[in-house]
Amino acid sequence: MRLKGKTAVITGAARGLGRECALRFASEGADLLLLDIGRDLPGVPYPLGSHSQLVHTADSCERAGSAVVVALADVRDPDQCRAAVDEALDRFGSVEILVNNAGIAAPSGRIVHEITEHEWSLMLDTDLSGAWRMMKAVAPSMAGQRSGSIINVASTAGTVGYRHFAGYVAAKHGLIGLTKAAALDYASAGVRVNALCPGSVRDDPVAEGRMLSEIARSLDVPVDEHEEIFVRDQPMNALIEPSDVAGAALWLAGDDSRQVTGSVVTVDGGFTAR
Repeated sequence: MRLKGKTAVITGAARGLGRECALRFASEGADLLLLDIGRDLPGVPYPLGSHSQLVHTADSCERAGSAVVVALADVRDPDQCRAAVDEALDRFGSVEILVNNAGIAAPSGRIVHEITEHEWSLMLDTDLSGAWRMMKAVAPSMAGQRSGSIINVASTAGTVGYRHFAGYVAAKHGLIGLTKAAALDYASAGVRVNALCPGSVRDDPVAEGRMLSEIARSLDVPVDEHEEIFVRDQPMNALIEPSDVAGAALWLAGDDSRQVTGSVVTVDGGFTAR
């Protein structure tokens, strides 16, 4: 029960890595505020996490013994971000952990000059500025209690470039820069900020993840072949499992990593070591 007595706010918790982190944290004793948008967004060419999926995540965490609050919020809206954090503080009294997981993989699949103003703004506003807004909402409370762990879910796209994904790559590189700057800003207050960079994560049906298949779709990779194709680039000859990423998030959230801040932790099977 490594997180017993701690409260975690997890964005993008309806499915995928957000759900996997929520379940792992619940099993380790954390209470949870689970946040997702609960609707689709114009310009994003695939369904986003739904309200029913968010409730399913919450129900599963409650069965594991966690006290859970759910909130529908768009991380592009600062008022909704603040309201969600305030709800967690009102219910639990404090927030010790923030997992900035909410993000989109598309619109992508175009070279730089073909990206529209709306597509560029949508990607950065969600994947980069959304994390900043959640940090802005929760950091004063963490600094006041002189403890906290903020985990920004970036990507290997935050450390290397990918053809036809300029917006996503720019947002994730920016998120790593934000992580390092915020780590220095809050170090004296005992608040740690780290970036977690998954590689190609398998779309586990239990977690209802679909990020890898959407990346494949943007690259015109056949859906029935995309896992095999992505594995070819993995030095360890396997896709990353959602549980692998949740395990790393658990370590960053807990006291075993108390001297780790400003770090970039890759969970990519050696992809970026080449």
